[in-house]
Amino acid sequence: MTETATAPISMTIRGTGSYLPRDTLESSQIDARFEWAPGTCLSRYGIEMRHVASEDETTSFMAAEVAKHALDMAGCKAADLDLILGACGVMEQPIPSTAVLVQNRLGLGRSGVPAYDVNATCLSFLQALDLAAMQISCGRVRRVLVFSSDIASVGLDWAHPEAAAIFGDGAAAVVVEAGGEGAVLACDFRTYGEGCDACVLAAGGTRVNPARGIRLGDDRFRMDGTQAYRVASRHLPRFIARLMRRADRVMEQLDCVIPHQASAQALEHAAGMLRLASDRMIDIFGRTGNQIAASIPTALDHAVRSGRFKRGDAGLLIGTSAGISIGGAVVRF
Repeated sequence: MTETATAPISMTIRGTGSYLPRDTLESSQIDARFEWAPGTCLSRYGIEMRHVASEDETTSFMAAEVAKHALDMAGCKAADLDLILGACGVMEQPIPSTAVLVQNRLGLGRSGVPAYDVNATCLSFLQALDLAAMQISCGRVRRVLVFSSDIASVGLDWAHPEAAAIFGDGAAAVVVEAGGEGAVLACDFRTYGEGCDACVLAAGGTRVNPARGIRLGDDRFRMDGTQAYRVASRHLPRFIARLMRRADRVMEQLDCVIPHQASAQALEHAAGMLRLASDRMIDIFGRTGNQIAASIPTALDHAVRSGRFKRGDAGLLIGTSAGISIGGAVVRF
């Protein structure tokens, strides 16, 4: 694979949006649930609270809400979209896709605007953003909505606090369009299937389903954090070096790093490896938890609306996902 600089794709992120469910789960409530000493959850996992979706806050509902926020910032209407890409780690239902449900919620059910899902678990947003850039670069579309919406809380196994304590619900979206001052400078994505057993939700597909019977625990998310970390950390330094060469940038030229909010430990490790000052890395994990695919675009929206990622800035979107996969994009905002 080439490691030389790639040609930038002229594409601007015109609008961002995020949504956090009304209800919250505080770290003190997690301490009480496990009968831990006060402060244990915060000190062990670095999480203060996370949001939990109510029954009416479905995946497609939250996605439609963030789409409206992103469209509003972009100064356009849903009818101006040429493509809708759903980028959820877990779909609302197997068929039809979440993107179809969101298209209908946006009042486009009779429009014919293409709407479909892209899935790479926690890196679904980056893959969909890359696809949007390619569609724009070949002239097929001009304006694209990319959304991620995930409800992790429905699949947590509270017998395993390593995962149950850190995952939160939420949604985020971007509206991107051809031209403008922005650009995708480089994208890369690598998968190492040796870690395919590290993060698993077995039920919901053709192998484990209600018709054949679901064993206890198969409908709950299972994670071996140590294995996932071991596989990802082995490949991450080389991945980032290759991505930066493709972008023709060095780390010092980046104004902002927006990582997947996987865990407090993962963020700490990334900051140390990249030798970043705290003001250059977006870290919202303590108050959102790991929101699966919604994690990166939520952090992006936070960076934009807080003024930490401004027009003309160069930023790195980076993360890992079940697989184990590593993905990243260098963008000019």
